[in-house]
Amino acid sequence: MNPEQPYNGAMDQIDSLLEYKTLWIAGVAIAFLALERVFPNARPLAGAHLKTLAQNAWRLAKNFGLLLLNAGLSPVLVIPISALAATHALGWRPDWWSGGVGLMADIIILDCWIYWWHRANHEIPFLWRFHEVHHLDEFLDASSAVRFHFGEVVMSALVRAAVIWLLDIPLLSVVVFETCVLTMALFHHSNVALPRWLEKPLSKVLVTPSIHWVHHHAIRSDTDSNYANILSIWDIVFASRSATNRWKDMPIGVERRHDESFFGLLTRPFRNR
Repeated sequence: MNPEQPYNGAMDQIDSLLEYKTLWIAGVAIAFLALERVFPNARPLAGAHLKTLAQNAWRLAKNFGLLLLNAGLSPVLVIPISALAATHALGWRPDWWSGGVGLMADIIILDCWIYWWHRANHEIPFLWRFHEVHHLDEFLDASSAVRFHFGEVVMSALVRAAVIWLLDIPLLSVVVFETCVLTMALFHHSNVALPRWLEKPLSKVLVTPSIHWVHHHAIRSDTDSNYANILSIWDIVFASRSATNRWKDMPIGVERRHDESFFGLLTRPFRNR
């Protein structure tokens, strides 16, 4: 068999999966962007650094600019890396680890991995140089969920590929997991005001805005906490849950730092501090 055949077949499979993923994420993003304008939790212009509508519009432009840059990287780098890892995995996966149960197990495992990857991005100075771009946003809404430096995106893809290769995780699980992560990121970054009767029980299982906004609090002790992405239990299990409660108009960003221009964000990880 041609060694490239499994890879080419995987790419054909992933193309159709990604079409559904793109449509779903686009729909979720539009829904949250609309809901947070009808039912906002915090006021965009109440922060210390967003004084005008024009400044907030520029913030949104930067966030979507980073999204477009990373979207361009995805088909030429991120997706092929994952496909290559999945098609050349160690191949030890037993038959019972398949179907719906196997898919759920894969999502839980990958969610635990992304917790530790996220935590590493805060605790390792080199990784923080890139991840800081995400945290320099001085207000949170659904657009913040897609604000990442391309360097972080590439490094994340490489590390995740190692996990996929070692654990023999199929591409279907990877795509479903990515869809869940993006859906949850749009949700817990969003500025939608949820009723307490809904958010409190939901937060016992899933990461909600009340949890993740504290992670973006412009106080470093809170920034270095609440790392979970889908399941909220990881911060409890690994003792990284902040005791701080979110309040309206809490300061968002990086302590003693301010947001930068689009070009400044792109070059920030490479500049001397």
